[in-house]
Amino acid sequence: MEQAFRSKVDFWLILALVGVPILVLEFILDGSSVDDRAATLLAVVVVAFVLAIFLWLYLTTRYTLTEEFLFVKSGPFSWSIPLRDIYEIEPTHNPMSSPALSLDRLLIRYGGGAELMISPADKAGFMMALRKRAKAGASESSL
Repeated sequence: MEQAFRSKVDFWLILALVGVPILVLEFILDGSSVDDRAATLLAVVVVAFVLAIFLWLYLTTRYTLTEEFLFVKSGPFSWSIPLRDIYEIEPTHNPMSSPALSLDRLLIRYGGGAELMISPADKAGFMMALRKRAKAGASESSL
């Protein structure tokens, strides 16, 4: 049985990610003249594209547990992590890029030293579901 968890969302982070492109656009539009229509149009298209990517990430970032895998999806990015390969999970607030919409994260170590940070909104539920699957799979891990 599969179980999906949405990402926790830090609204201040979303505001910053959305606000910066809008501020850049404001500065560009404020300093443009009628002769700069092509440049202004290009700036609007680029900012709209960036905002569309942020919306895509916001709408699709989730973590799905199956009996054997943790599937992580965020916009165009995806990871498939065999549960048997996960050997450590610890809380972190590391701001490095990851498929997480919050800085309240879990650092997952798996395989030969690979790492991925996620931010399930229901961390306790996620950890409980992961432990249950790890026990059912008879894997020896420090979850």
